[in-house]
Amino acid sequence: MFALWMFGSAIESIFGSRRFLFFYLTCGLGAAIAQISFLYYSFYSNLDLLLSSGYEQQTVLNLLMEGKYNTGWANILGQEGLISFNTSFLSTMVGASGAIMGVLVAFGMFFPESKLMLIFFPVPIKAKYFIPGIILLDLFSAITGQAIFSPSNTAFVAHLGGAFTGFLIMYYWKKNQFNRNRWF
Repeated sequence: MFALWMFGSAIESIFGSRRFLFFYLTCGLGAAIAQISFLYYSFYSNLDLLLSSGYEQQTVLNLLMEGKYNTGWANILGQEGLISFNTSFLSTMVGASGAIMGVLVAFGMFFPESKLMLIFFPVPIKAKYFIPGIILLDLFSAITGQAIFSPSNTAFVAHLGGAFTGFLIMYYWKKNQFNRNRWF
């Protein structure tokens, strides 16, 4: 919420309250859709592996709904695949970090020369380098599963979804800004 106040207040002063609220909520929705899609793909790709190995779908789903799993699934999915399968089924998603990533993208597009600093790395970095760097770290963490600056249960795909949604909205609004100022 500190990041929302710090970066969001600058963006809200440009957009206005209504447009900023639309932007923020849409980025949050884009983040949720990206994370849910990722979990869906992760779950069903592992379920397909189990079904092709002879397990019955209803048996697998019943075990998962009870909060249990068959240790034999690790032979098919591998230990990491089993953990991914379990967590994608039982996953919860809470937070606004995906929407805040969209606000960061907007901040980077409006104020690319602003200097930002991390607390543990007190060297000023321009927003046009800092924000893509954070997005690349989230991409790395989403692909590898290795959390760098945040807990391992962070929804990195939601961060990417919020940033991508924010970029799309900003791109569309900047592209069509010329059309609003036409005389004919």
